[in-house]
Amino acid sequence: MALEEKDVAKIAHLARLQVTDAELSAVASRLSTILNLIEQLQAAPTDGIEPMAHPMDAVQRLRPDAVTESNQRDAYQKIAPAVEDGLYLVPKVIE
Repeated sequence: MALEEKDVAKIAHLARLQVTDAELSAVASRLSTILNLIEQLQAAPTDGIEPMAHPMDAVQRLRPDAVTESNQRDAYQKIAPAVEDGLYLVPKVIE
């Protein structure tokens, strides 16, 4: 798919990119190359191929889901500037 310079100028404007008139033909050529590569990839037969999250069969090591710290809520609320009914009070920031 070949892009024309006017198409590249419009894309650059929409993307808020500054492309000079001297650069338009080079940018159009590079974008056309990228779009041609995408067309080639889309032409590849992918019927029956299951999508995967990672090309390697990587398994994430997970830690056991266990409580490792004790509840220190009361100790933290004792040193808080303002607490009410177990909740921290903060200044109102939105009116």
